[in-house]
Amino acid sequence: QVQLGESGGGLVQAGDSLVLSCAASGGTFSIYAMGWFRQAPGKEREFVAAISRSGGSTYHADSVNGRFTISRDNAKNTVYLQMNSLKSEDTAVYYCAATMGYGDSYYYSTRDEYKYWGQGTQVTVSS
Repeated sequence: QVQLGESGGGLVQAGDSLVLSCAASGGTFSIYAMGWFRQAPGKEREFVAAISRSGGSTYHADSVNGRFTISRDNAKNTVYLQMNSLKSEDTAVYYCAATMGYGDSYYYSTRDEYKYWGQGTQVTVSS
């Protein structure tokens, strides 16, 4: 069973950049497809970005496409979320998630497809 731990959150100003990291332990990282989700106060947890187990395929939500980039380093058991041009509406708790990847190019974009979750890291963007 894999354990996930997010880091890198904080308080930034609109227009700033931030990189979130999610370190995995307790499993073979390269067999898991990974995703980032976020949850703002009073809202449902929503999909942000996903990456296949090999890292060769990625998918980003329309709301962050062109500003956020998901990547992974299987040698370091870590997935990243590079966030540029941050907006106040990006304020949320960000969670990474893992699920068994059934092919090198498969990624998953719904909450129900993910089995393992981290505890989350807060990102606050002031305008």
